[in-house]
Amino acid sequence: MNRLRTIAVLAALSSTMLLPAANADTSSSSNVRPIQIEIKPNPATGQTTEQDNIAERYKRDNLPGSLKHLYVIAPKSGVAILYSTVQGKVTSGGKRLTPRSTIEKYDCGKDCVHYEGQRVLIGGAEYVTTEIMQDDGTYGSSAPYLYWFDAQGRYHQHFFTDGQIIAIVDQPLANKRVIINADIAAGKR
Repeated sequence: MNRLRTIAVLAALSSTMLLPAANADTSSSSNVRPIQIEIKPNPATGQTTEQDNIAERYKRDNLPGSLKHLYVIAPKSGVAILYSTVQGKVTSGGKRLTPRSTIEKYDCGKDCVHYEGQRVLIGGAEYVTTEIMQDDGTYGSSAPYLYWFDAQGRYHQHFFTDGQIIAIVDQPLANKRVIINADIAAGKR
């Protein structure tokens, strides 16, 4: 499991080290200057690898009848403490079908109404919001995670938290052993 934690740390570090912030001062006393790299798209799709991965995840997440496998893994022992099948996909509690906030329309005169945002229908009434619907058709945000497709085309998604590692895969892991440790001595006085 340390290897998984290392992958997450390396991914986070590489993304912050490779892309300077938009307003960052990139001058340096060592005369090191930022470089620009041309990323060539996949000739078959016309998209970058990152775009292909995102599109493939959306396709797989929305396949009718798709099945995934969820494992909650103890970070210190690497033992699966919970296993469950998942019909479709796991959805973050931060995702919504409607925006969290709306704004007022304002009248600018006869037969003229200005909108400062996107029009949405909620319960049959029209509202305006500054939130933008995401590619997956929802508003809100997901918990941070990594996902990838391995060399055999299998999907892996890992969430890292302080107390556990959550793994979601489209095929069962080789070891489905689940161990639950309960210390009954803690309740005795």
